[in-house]
Parts: sequence; structure tokens; C-alpha cells
Amino acid sequence: MTYRAPLKEMRFMLRELAGVDEVCGRAPFEEASPELVPAILEEAAKLAENVLAPLNGAGEADPPKIVDGQVRETAGFAEAYRQFAEGGWAACSANPRFGGMGLPHAINSAASEMWAAANLSFSICPILSMAAIETLESHGDAELQRKYLENMVSGRWTGTMNLTEPQAGSDLAAVRTKAVPAGDHYRIFGQKIFISWGDHEMADNIVHLVLARIEGAPEGVHGISLFLVPKHVPGEGGAPGERNDLGPIALEKKMGIHGSATCAMVYGEEGKGAAGWLIGEENRGLSYMFTMMNSARLHVGLEGVGLSELATQKAVAFAAERVQGRPLGRRDGTIIQHPDVRRMIMFMKSMTEAARAISYTAAGALDRSLTGDAGAPGAEGARARYELLIPIAKGWNTEVAQDVASLCMQVHGGMGYVEETGAAQIVRDARIMTIYEGTTAIHANDFIGRKMQRDGGAELSRLLLEAGETCAHAAKSDRLANAAGFVGESVSQAQELTQWLLQESDETRAAGAVNFLMGCGTLIGAWLLLKSALAAEAAMEQDPHFHQSRIRVCNFFAAQVLPRARAHFSAVRHASLPDQWLDDMALGI
Repeated sequence: MTYRAPLKEMRFMLRELAGVDEVCGRAPFEEASPELVPAILEEAAKLAENVLAPLNGAGEADPPKIVDGQVRETAGFAEAYRQFAEGGWAACSANPRFGGMGLPHAINSAASEMWAAANLSFSICPILSMAAIETLESHGDAELQRKYLENMVSGRWTGTMNLTEPQAGSDLAAVRTKAVPAGDHYRIFGQKIFISWGDHEMADNIVHLVLARIEGAPEGVHGISLFLVPKHVPGEGGAPGERNDLGPIALEKKMGIHGSATCAMVYGEEGKGAAGWLIGEENRGLSYMFTMMNSARLHVGLEGVGLSELATQKAVAFAAERVQGRPLGRRDGTIIQHPDVRRMIMFMKSMTEAARAISYTAAGALDRSLTGDAGAPGAEGARARYELLIPIAKGWNTEVAQDVASLCMQVHGGMGYVEETGAAQIVRDARIMTIYEGTTAIHANDFIGRKMQRDGGAELSRLLLEAGETCAHAAKSDRLANAAGFVGESVSQAQELTQWLLQESDETRAAGAVNFLMGCGTLIGAWLLLKSALAAEAAMEQDPHFHQSRIRVCNFFAAQVLPRARAHFSAVRHASLPDQWLDDMALGI
């Protein structure tokens, strides 16, 4: 089975949910037009299917190694990256002023989904580079932008994110990497771990964005600054010069994503310190890094969509060929005729499409926030919607990928438990996604403790109101009335629960946070599928088979998956932790 990009589904959701046609041609997306979208996606699909996908197994079998202090990536990856860069894919959403294509983020999101589905290990490198580019565009001074952005946007140089340290996982207040002033720059000393693609030979240079603490800075998160630290310090002409005092000291031996070079990095091992340049103002590094993290989180959510799509395609292909047992009511046939196999595949398909709908909708909101005048109500509302959806797009989508990957193995039966089918690799690769770029609980606490509370639940309430209006419209359709009723019930439950949570204590909200995120993600996915099904119904005559499939997916999700939302919401209402019992367990009593 070979991955094939679901271009028709992608184009449909980009148009109907992300609203790509509405932002194309408007600043800052003047270079884009709706007519270009199919051609862009088709070219992305060719690269994903013909170049990246064939290397997926190679990365698994022959992972990167450190040789003489330098990471050597899997054979074939460098040539694939060269084609990626020459195709302009590193420049998709970057500013044309720096050589970017200036495409809407929603189009870039569809391309990112393809990279992740075809070869997750490879895709991690360019998506981190894109996030680094966005951070420099937003917060770097003119000199740093002049020196670095054109080369990064062209793909000649890649970027990384350096947050985590051995003693400081998600608790960035504990960061100890230090920055010592040295004239017009700083000297960086410290160790970072879990740095994806922290070293490789695919590009001429690597630009590390590093969180560090300037000597004398306040303790905690308010004393963290952000630095640009290149692998090779550019010379006068801009070409990579001398090797900086930094490098990989180990590669993590991981459960999955074996083809991705996950490095432990040391800065200043030689004693002179790695030359680094301050981005923005001192002690505001964490706020700047959120630009990079939000970009990365959107793309990690798309990784969840991509792997879910790959798993679903693999399960369908296997089930359509595998003969085992006798399907009910039939004398023979493949296992795709078995009712429970069909249930699993429909579950996988509908969950994947719901996750895609959430990610594309979030990207579309980001695009709309950029097309309005600064401070305009429409732009502010779109930005609020984007920020509300980011923890859902990252947290819910990656949890979905765990379910879908597991079901892919289940459909394969015993053959899924052996390596030759590739089902086991999907399970391993997917498992990291709920952890890196913030665990599900971190995003759940962000969703319930920050995004909901900061405006008293106003943006979430607006979203739920829109969902209710969609239900009222869909209730008039014979094809969608049942789904509308199911979604409407969950909308009412979510509205009531939101108001209840706003009155509760921080501890109660924290105890119910993950269930609230999972319930809202399931509900929002159902709403967006219902919204897309209405659009499909209106266009039924144009492509009856495709548009009827949109309605079938919506109805299945509403009946078979949406009940999970009600269960999650009920668990939030009854969230409690038997503290004494847990304390006794920890003490071995």
C-alpha cells in the first residue's frame, strides 16, 4: 500500500471550512488565487507520494547516526530535502519580502499534512524551520532578518527550537542555559535535550532558537530571553563561516520517528561559548517563543491528521485484500465485509476527517486574522478563534491519532503486530505526538484555564452559538436531521458546562481539564462535519458520490463517535481526585 494524498477532501475542506477562497488575493496573500490551489496541492502530493513516502521505511530501518561529532541522516533524506527546498515548499507561508510564496496558512497546512503522512520523521525538520521563520519575521530585528531569513526561506538553512533541558521539561521556569554579554552578541552555555533535527547534513547551516537566561536576570519565566544561535556563524558575505561552539553529544534512542535526528545539544562545550544574538528584548523570550510554539502546535496537530489518514488508507487496503472467516450473510469475501471491520474503518475515516476539519478551520482563522486591518473587530475575532482552537487542534487531534493508529493494527490482526505491514511503525510514530510540543494535559489546562477564562468564556460561547445555528439549519434536512439533533444536544450540554466551570475553583477545572478538552474537540469535530455536510448537500448534483460520502461520514460520527463527548462532559461534572488514597499509593501503604 502506498500513501495517496486525499486531494479532493483537502480542497473541499479548504474551501468550505478554512475559507481559502475568501483570503486569496487579499493582503498579505496577494500572490495567491483560488485557481492556483489545486495545482499547488497536486505538486505537493507528487513530492509526498513519490519522494518522501518511499523513504519512510528507510528512516525506520537505518536511523541517523553521529559520526565524528556530526549527525549523518538516513541515506536519501538529503536528496529529498534538496527537492523539497528547490520546490519552494519551505517558503509556502513566508513573507514575499524574504523570498516567500505568501500563501495562506491553510494551504500550507494541507501540504504539511501530506509531508507528515508520507514521512513523519522527515517532515519534522521543515515544519520547525517554518516556525522559526515565523518567529524571526515577527520578533527579529532588521539586521537578523537580513542575515538569516532569505536563506531560511529558501530552504538552504533550517531552523530548530531549543527549550527543554535535562532538569527542565515542560517547566521552563527551571531553564539554566546562560547567556553572557560579549559586545554586540552573547556567549551561550548550557545543554538542551530532545532537539528535533538539531544536527544534520541536509542544509548548509542550522539556525537554533534557544531559550537562555542572561546573567543577573530574574528567576522564573520572567527572566528568560530568546537567542538566535547558528551552527556556522555567517561571514561578511552571508555564507556560513566558522563552526560555532555547539554540537550534538548524543542521539535519543526513541520508541518511534526513528528517521528523525533527536539530539542532545551542548552549547559552549569548548569553553568559549556559542555566539548568539538576542531576539527582541531581554527577558521576553518566552512570549516570543510562543509564536514558534503555536506554529509548531498547529503543525503537530496536522501530523496527527496525516498519520490518521495513512493508517486509514493502510487499513482499507489490507481489509480489501485479506480473506479471513466468512462474512455474515456471505459465502466468501474479504474482511472488509465483516460488520466490525467496517465499523472500525468508518470510525477511523470519520475521526480523521473531523481532525482535518479542526486543523484547517484553525489555519483559516489565522489567515482571516491577518487579512483584516490591525485592531479591526473581524481580525480580532478571527485571532481569538485561532487561539481557542490551537489546543484542540494539537491536543485532540493527536489523541485521535492514537485511536486511529491502534485500530489500523487491529484491522490487520496478527499481521499488524509484525513489521512487514508497517502498521506497527504508525503506532510507534504516532505515540510521541501527544507528548511533544506540550502534553495533552498542558493543552487542556491552556484551553480551560487561559483561553476560556481570559474572556469569561466569550469566544467559546460564540463558537457554540455558531454550532447551534448550524444544527438549526441542518435540522431541516432529511439527510442530516438526526445528526443535527445529536450535535444540538451536545452543544447544549457544553454551553451549560462552560458556565458551570467558570464558577468553579482552579483545582476543579484542572481536574476536569483533559475531559473538557476531549469533549469539546469531539463536539467541534462533529459540528464542522455537519457544517461541511450541509455544503455537500447544497452541491450534491456537481459530484453526487463524493458529496454523499461527506453526509455518510457526518452521520456516522454524530451517531457513533459524538456520544464520547457526552461521556467526557459528564466526567468533568464529577471530576474528583481521591487525594489521600493516591498519597498512600505513592508511599506504598
